Amino acid sequence: MALFRTRTAAVYGIDAHLIEVEVDMWPSEQRDFRTVGLPDNAVRESRERIKSALINSGFGYPSKSITINLAPANVRKEGAGFDLPMAIGIIGAMGRLPQSEDHLFVGELSLDGGVRPVRGALSIAACAKKLGIANLLVPAENAAEAAVAEGVRVFGVRHLAEVVELLSNPTLFSPQPSCSTPSIESRSNTLDFRDVRGQTMAKRALEVAAAGGHNVLLVGPPGSGKTMLAKRVSSLLPPLTFQEALETTRIHSVSGLLPKGVSLMWDRPFRAPHHSVSDAGLIGGGSGTPRAGEVSLAHNGILFLDELPEFPRDVLEQLRQPLEEGSVTIARAQMTLTFPANIMLVTAMNPCPCGYFGDPTRECRCTGGIIQRYLGKISGPLLDRIDLHIEVPAVPFQELRAGDAGASSSEIAGRVSEARAKQSSRGFYNSDIPVQMLRKLCALDEAGERTLELAVRKMGLSARAHDRLLKVSRTIADLDHAERVSAKHLAEAVQYRTLERNYWQ
Repeated sequence: MALFRTRTAAVYGIDAHLIEVEVDMWPSEQRDFRTVGLPDNAVRESRERIKSALINSGFGYPSKSITINLAPANVRKEGAGFDLPMAIGIIGAMGRLPQSEDHLFVGELSLDGGVRPVRGALSIAACAKKLGIANLLVPAENAAEAAVAEGVRVFGVRHLAEVVELLSNPTLFSPQPSCSTPSIESRSNTLDFRDVRGQTMAKRALEVAAAGGHNVLLVGPPGSGKTMLAKRVSSLLPPLTFQEALETTRIHSVSGLLPKGVSLMWDRPFRAPHHSVSDAGLIGGGSGTPRAGEVSLAHNGILFLDELPEFPRDVLEQLRQPLEEGSVTIARAQMTLTFPANIMLVTAMNPCPCGYFGDPTRECRCTGGIIQRYLGKISGPLLDRIDLHIEVPAVPFQELRAGDAGASSSEIAGRVSEARAKQSSRGFYNSDIPVQMLRKLCALDEAGERTLELAVRKMGLSARAHDRLLKVSRTIADLDHAERVSAKHLAEAVQYRTLERNYWQ
């Protein structure tokens, strides 16, 4: 047999696509090894790994020329995950294995024939399930992750010889147990709101934000507790649902950030990139096949941007689409990919460059022009997409030394979970209320209409800010166990937008 076919998959974005590996051998004195089908450098270098792996595993290397085609040939192939299917194709072309359409292979080979882990095993398993391929052979380190996808038999392998033995005697091997309904692991977050002294209003605002998935801006002088508060927001959020866990795990898997030994992520991600991050690092992209950025790695979780005005303005402006649509679309000449990016944005900043504008205990050294240039780094359209603008003043000594630290994260998380359960019954969280459902879910009485009109007129709110104000009011009503949004709920939501008027107007 001189022609042999195997199957593998390549990940583009967060989805995997089938790749046919065609191996052809013919007698030749030169013994060439050619790989075609738009391979990148890692795929071209696989010939050296495959040669050593075949020889060191006892299969020998054929004294013939070899051509391997990765189809479809018009799509670029990247990474070392093609090593295993290419090696199996060569062994099959040597006549040592029967042809099979029921197996999909993925894995990187070491020089001794060992099989090393790859990225995107869960997406590849989902691809195999979708195509009806019964068996998936992946590196042993990826087996638990791939087994989350039901409907496909996953075999974890550690060596090339083990793969050949499995194909020759399949009855001797058992598939990886399914992990489709794992028990929820204990929360790893140990940060507690009790650690933050004072800041009662800020804590209440963050409770509202967590309950509805709203975006937050924290403004205050250095040392007032902005970063401490932001890092503890994740302790208020409930664990991921199974569907959310699948989406989140796939993104981290294809990015190579899934912790070792973890088959499914249950804790909501918390991403806090430094302000020197590039636009590709924050939104996604890069050279070659576009990769997920921080905004997608925070999908179903929190993206925390500390010292917001220090981020390049052009980078911040690219957050507009993800905050509005919950996804990022990256268009390149070769392909257009969409990454999910349904995030809760939490930001923090000082009111001026020196940090003490408006602080009664410290004198601000900044002039009015300097302050306006500093605040001007945050554009109106971006500010409009942030639902709650919270002032975090310096903590007085009495509150700093007080014995009572207020409610703990577990107590607040209980109220947040109740509110989110009510929203889930409607089919969406309050931050994602469709426009056509907004008037029905946020219906106001006469007093509420007057309060809303006064707020829109005096604060000069845009149509988007008007809608977001109603969504925050709906969240406050859910926390209050109220069926209708009343004037008091709306009034509390309005006070969370006054900071924009005080600083930016």
